[in-house]
Amino acid sequence: MAYWLMKSEPDCFSIDDLKAKKTAPWDGVRNYQVRNMFRDDMKPGDLAFFYHSSCEVPGIYGVMKIASVAYPDPTQFDPKADHYDPKSKKEEPRWLLVDVSFQRKLKHPITLAQMRDDRKLAHFRLLAPGNRLSVIPVGKEHWEHILSLE
Repeated sequence: MAYWLMKSEPDCFSIDDLKAKKTAPWDGVRNYQVRNMFRDDMKPGDLAFFYHSSCEVPGIYGVMKIASVAYPDPTQFDPKADHYDPKSKKEEPRWLLVDVSFQRKLKHPITLAQMRDDRKLAHFRLLAPGNRLSVIPVGKEHWEHILSLE
């Protein structure tokens, strides 16, 4: 099993939205490195932190499970969708997504500030300078430590 952190802006899609839907596509990712992680590395049953970004209190708000293998993101083909890509063709899709399923909300968020102050997370990829990826792998030791902060 692998562990992940997946970022979403809560005004677009939050942990509460996922809780209400139970399972949802993680769509709209337009980064080749993340697309390749979806395709090559993520497997159904992997666990992921749900991270709220670009908000008043960024941090980890919940846990979800990867619920599908990667498949073409339908928003790339829809001219009315926010993530439409006119260069992507159905016979050669550029963008993939995975389905995620709600597991639980954390008892309290593990905030970005809290993680930055934790020496055990000094090498956590989320905290690395210049890290802008919306999906990152999480090592087991970091996964377990973050959950222990709850």
